[in-house]
Amino acid sequence: MLFKKAKTDFLEYLEIEQNRAQKTIINYDRYLNRILDFAGDDIDVQDIDQELVRKWRLWLNRLGTNTSDTMNVLTINYHLIALRSFLKFCSKRNIDALSADKIELARTHRKQVNFLDKDELDRLFTQPDTKTINGLRDRAILELLFSSGLRVSELVNLNIDHINLKRREFMVRGKGQKDRPIFISQDSADWINKYLEMRSDNSKALFVRYKGNRAVDQSGNHLRLTARTIQRLVSNYSLRAGITKHVSPHTLRHSFATDLLINGADLRSVQAMLGHSNIATTQIYTHVTDIHLKQIHEKYHNKPG
Repeated sequence: MLFKKAKTDFLEYLEIEQNRAQKTIINYDRYLNRILDFAGDDIDVQDIDQELVRKWRLWLNRLGTNTSDTMNVLTINYHLIALRSFLKFCSKRNIDALSADKIELARTHRKQVNFLDKDELDRLFTQPDTKTINGLRDRAILELLFSSGLRVSELVNLNIDHINLKRREFMVRGKGQKDRPIFISQDSADWINKYLEMRSDNSKALFVRYKGNRAVDQSGNHLRLTARTIQRLVSNYSLRAGITKHVSPHTLRHSFATDLLINGADLRSVQAMLGHSNIATTQIYTHVTDIHLKQIHEKYHNKPG
């Protein structure tokens, strides 16, 4: 079977049978199209052998980006993951193709997890001017990110009616279209309540814009905040708090997970609360708690003499 036809069938399979997110499908399409870019024309699926994959990886590495002469190893791995998923599909459909387990990902070094300690969190939370609607909104955002472990993409899609502030829990649809429960602290619920009490607009979105040329739509409803806007406000508040490390919404997600582990939560529970499909992803936090374990050892271990 020709590659283009098999790729189309594969993308439809992802959409209909696997219920994968549109963004994932678009990315897989782009990654697999680079096989055609490399080959120069449509090829048969059988032509994708280990030698072609080796040359394609070399081609990808030298393809470069707008900021580098070479492609990031992690990005190359995304291409290989897409190809591996495509080959698994071919096997299911009895299409003669290279075995997916022949595709090995490049080794990568995980970046060190960046998180905030209690003092840094306290300083960060007190930066917004909560006498204003913008400040109340921003304080609610900061509190919610740390309290829930939400991804910024999940937070910006929240509507007012999604959250039960009395029960302090709700469901969110995360990566891979998987639902998971979210629990929030009383402090977080209180700040969201204060923010909502000051609001007078009819927008269904939980967090909306109040300043700028594009703050409202044609009907006069305030527009939903974007992930980029939240990234900027978290970064700006961290600078004002005198925090020297790079701080993003994901830093607060890291802080949420680290706080749970340091206070005795088990890894499986943290995995569930973060929405990780693989516990190996959650294990990046275990080395962060090593410092805490050392402190416990020094405090409680018997000393000679």
